[in-house]
Amino acid sequence: MKKLILGVLSLSVLACASAKNSQITPISQIQKTSIDTYWQQHVDYTMDIDMDVKNFQYKGVQKLVYTNNSPDVLNKVFYHLYFNAFQPNSQMDVRSRNIQDPDIRVADRISKLTPSEIGYIKVNSLQQNGKAVPYKTVGTILEVSLNEPIQPGESVTFDMLFDGQVPKQIRRSGRNSDEGVALSMTQWYPKMAEYDFEGWHTPPYIGREFHGVWGDFDVTIHIDKKYTVGGTGYLQNPQEIGHGYTDNNTTLNLPKGNKLSWHFKAPNVHDFTWAADPEYAHDIFTMDNGVVLHFLYKKNLDKISLDAWKQLPAKTAELMKYFSEHVGPYPYKQYSVIQGGDGGMEYAMCTLVTGRRKAGSLFGVTAHELAHTWFQFLLATNESKHPWMDEGFTTYISNKAVNEILKRGEENPHKGSYSHYKYIVSNNAEEPLTTHADRYHTNGAYGMASYSKGNIFLSQLEYIIGKDNVAKTLKKYFDDFSFKHPTPNDIKRTAEKVSGIHLDWYLNEWTQTTHTIDYGIKSVNGKEITLERIGQMPMPIDVQVTYADGSKEMFNIPLRMMRGEKPTTATIIEDWTFAHPTYSFTVSKNVKSVEIDPSQLMADINLDNNTFTVE
Repeated sequence: MKKLILGVLSLSVLACASAKNSQITPISQIQKTSIDTYWQQHVDYTMDIDMDVKNFQYKGVQKLVYTNNSPDVLNKVFYHLYFNAFQPNSQMDVRSRNIQDPDIRVADRISKLTPSEIGYIKVNSLQQNGKAVPYKTVGTILEVSLNEPIQPGESVTFDMLFDGQVPKQIRRSGRNSDEGVALSMTQWYPKMAEYDFEGWHTPPYIGREFHGVWGDFDVTIHIDKKYTVGGTGYLQNPQEIGHGYTDNNTTLNLPKGNKLSWHFKAPNVHDFTWAADPEYAHDIFTMDNGVVLHFLYKKNLDKISLDAWKQLPAKTAELMKYFSEHVGPYPYKQYSVIQGGDGGMEYAMCTLVTGRRKAGSLFGVTAHELAHTWFQFLLATNESKHPWMDEGFTTYISNKAVNEILKRGEENPHKGSYSHYKYIVSNNAEEPLTTHADRYHTNGAYGMASYSKGNIFLSQLEYIIGKDNVAKTLKKYFDDFSFKHPTPNDIKRTAEKVSGIHLDWYLNEWTQTTHTIDYGIKSVNGKEITLERIGQMPMPIDVQVTYADGSKEMFNIPLRMMRGEKPTTATIIEDWTFAHPTYSFTVSKNVKSVEIDPSQLMADINLDNNTFTVE
């Protein structure tokens, strides 16, 4: 043992001497650099797409300039081929047929697709800087072995020829939806996978969420001239297109032939989506700040739905204003709401929603999907790994927007999320928020975790650090991390910087465990009140005491590991440690009743023991 220790010490001394002689960066400085330096990859896509609307097949030419901003040498790259999921025996198909509670929009439908109905993306050739490279299609991933490694800071050009077939519409993407929309072109092109500090992100497409590389898109779509196209990016040639993209005073220069060439450019986005239909109506609404809103929907909708679409533009402008004021300014010049898909799904500079809806339903789905512009398309979390930061934060801010715009006056507009959370917990179906989006045991558990528990992360944070601090946190989060890929630690650290309160315990307990909150009033003896922590998750506690004379007093008991307390008008008393299961304090007058957390922003799973009345 002594020889081993001496040997290790000798090696350490030699290593230090070597570091000094060769001027190797000290470990402490390496660690500081890795923490302080943020990088992300960059892509520039140029695509030319020729669509045949009769057989729903298309040919693509793609030029991709990929810039490696990482400190790593890349020997391989990977593309997503999402349309390959819509084939019998794909992972999406098998997963849907085996999960306990399948999405009814998918169920076993993929297994029944015929060769002319399936989706596919077939790569016909791929070159790196003009030289062919070997590649292999593995399900929804294209694995590419590079001829020459991509060095840190280097940009390389990939040229690709590919064919695609639009699947019969099943999940988000596809042709001939239930509402008759011809083409919902989402996740339709070979898309470079993201590489970041965690490495390559190459999950198969099973039906959940996405992650993409920031970049610029230049896309030309050749399609039957009867079709109106809407989606990501700015139309570069409206005078050659018409279809409602020009005013009545513009002289059109329509090309000859059966097809129009729609040329779009989209700066600084991480996806490109489009939809097309020969029966689209196209309305335009220009906001006071100059942002242009486009609305594309089927002309043959029923009167109730058509009326809803006519009411939508002004309400969408109100939503855009709310999100810009409460999170951060919308950075693009336009946004489109398009009938398509199979429900509602957000994309870059646009959303696809089903269109047969009453006004309230259409407004609600638009509110949620538009809010995604901030939470995922500007604050681009990896929603495959952290869907709660995408769906949950979107639910939080859209609930607040709808509550204000519709003047509902709800004190807590998130009650539905609390109910959903408690239902899943009571049925022993909860899974941690750290579960990958595709690998929850049930769709119900995924939905609760991502939408409801993710929403409660922020609404409950109001209870912990105060509503004003949460509002400030969202704005700082946007300022610091828009156009980046923030992680759970980033929202936690932002809230800590704003509030001065330590929140590592909160991120851990709420997102990495299934610990529950359950506090109760154990006893009231004269002027002494004793509380107990029954659940595993600790929290600061607000307690309202009603005295025998009818007066009321609010007390705040900080959690010791917070190292601080929220701004409050309540009487702040001694903090409560995690290890102690009970806590007692004495008040100044005789007690009539006691209530824990009158706001009910704390997700206590059992409210029956939160109140106590002295007999």
